[in-house]
Amino acid sequence: MSTLVETLQPRFVGLAPRQSGDHPAVRCPAELVLPLLQCLRDEFGYSLLMDVTAVDWEEDTPRFSVFYHLFCVSDARYIRVAIDCPDDEEPSVPSVVSLFPAADWHERETFDMFGIRFEGHPDLRRILMWDEYPYFPLRKEFPLAGIETELPDEEVSEETRAKVLSAPMMGGPFVSKSGAPMSRAEPRAKDQSWTEWDRKPTKEIE
Repeated sequence: MSTLVETLQPRFVGLAPRQSGDHPAVRCPAELVLPLLQCLRDEFGYSLLMDVTAVDWEEDTPRFSVFYHLFCVSDARYIRVAIDCPDDEEPSVPSVVSLFPAADWHERETFDMFGIRFEGHPDLRRILMWDEYPYFPLRKEFPLAGIETELPDEEVSEETRAKVLSAPMMGGPFVSKSGAPMSRAEPRAKDQSWTEWDRKPTKEIE
C-alpha cells in the first residue's frame, strides 16, 4: 500500500487501497469522491484530470465502477480513484465538473457509452450518439457486431429508406491467446463469416 493511501485513509472513512500494477489506486465511496478529489488536487498537487471512464462488470454487483485518473504535473505522479455505482439498474455518481472542468466531456462520453448519470453535471447530453439513441454501446450486453438502428432524422430516413448499419467491429467477436508471442496473440475473429476480404452480408432494402 502506498504512503499516500495510508495518509488518506484516516481522513476518508471507507477509502481502501485497490490492487494496481502501475500507479497508486484507491476505491472510494461515491459520497466521498468530491472531497477526496478536492483534497488530492489542493493538498497533493494532482491538478490534472487525465481521464474519466467506467467498467461494466456485467453480472457482478455493483455492476458499474467509474474511474478517475489524476496526474501531478510538478513531479509526474499518477493516482487512480475508483468508485462503485450504488444502483445497478439506474447507475449514477456525483459529477466532478465543479472541481475539474475537464471532466465535462469525459463524463458525457461515459454517460453516452455506459448510461451512467453524473449528478450535478451542467449539461449531461449524449456526445457521440444522438439523444434518442436507445442503447449504450460499451455495456456488456451490447453486441460487438452492433445493432441496426433507424436514422435519427425521420424525414431523411423516410426519403433515403436507409438505416444505420451495424458494423463497428468487423469480424468479431474476438478472442486472444494468452501466453503466446505477440504475433500469435493478436485478436482473431471467432466468426469468420465476413472479413476484410469477404463483404459483410447485408439485408436488401425494399
